Amino acid sequence: MSSEQVISFRNVWKKYSKQQVLNNSLREELVSVITGKKCREELADGEFWALSDVNISVMKGQCIGLSGHNGSGKSTILKLISNVTYPTKGIISIKGRVAPLIELGAGMHPDLTGLENIYMNGTILGLSIRELKRRIPEIVAFSELDEFIDVPVKKYSSGMYLRLAFSIAVHSPADIFLFDEVLTVGDESFQSKCLERIATISADNGTILVVSHDRMVLSRICDGILKLEHGAIKSSEGL
Repeated sequence: MSSEQVISFRNVWKKYSKQQVLNNSLREELVSVITGKKCREELADGEFWALSDVNISVMKGQCIGLSGHNGSGKSTILKLISNVTYPTKGIISIKGRVAPLIELGAGMHPDLTGLENIYMNGTILGLSIRELKRRIPEIVAFSELDEFIDVPVKKYSSGMYLRLAFSIAVHSPADIFLFDEVLTVGDESFQSKCLERIATISADNGTILVVSHDRMVLSRICDGILKLEHGAIKSSEGL
């Protein structure tokens, strides 16, 4: 593990609306940039803090687990790291390319085949066409979808989606890998393969954040575990 810090959260807060107002936080951020006004720090009716004053420091090569009940803020942290959403307050610093696997099927085009989605997602994650052509055999082999790689992914089961998405992500040139409940779908054999691959990435000095409800799995593969409750970090193990 390196002494280089690659992920830093400093006093990060994130609020959402219970009414699921589309892009509310992003709109506020754009307004603040254009007008110089700060985002509202108080909560309006129907809003809540998904994260409350979170501070995280992750070093290059670390594998960190995030645990906690649904709604505790685990997935929100991953979305902030991958720029899917933005903080309401606080400072986030990310150094390196990010490969997020934070929502089953996200980034997949349902009408494209598995192979076409490999090309599309692979280029998004930073692979050149030449590099993709070289890596496609190992991506397909890892996913175990040889017979279905030319089938539109809209006909895939959730387990097949996961196999393909995970395989693309772990064969990318990313520096930081984000996995959200990747072991909840798929058979035991593929889950074991995922764990082995995560261990290999970590051994190669890749930085990993894993969300899981399975504390035994996190204890097995992670250098440390952060437990979240109601948007705040309540405890840290091994950190």
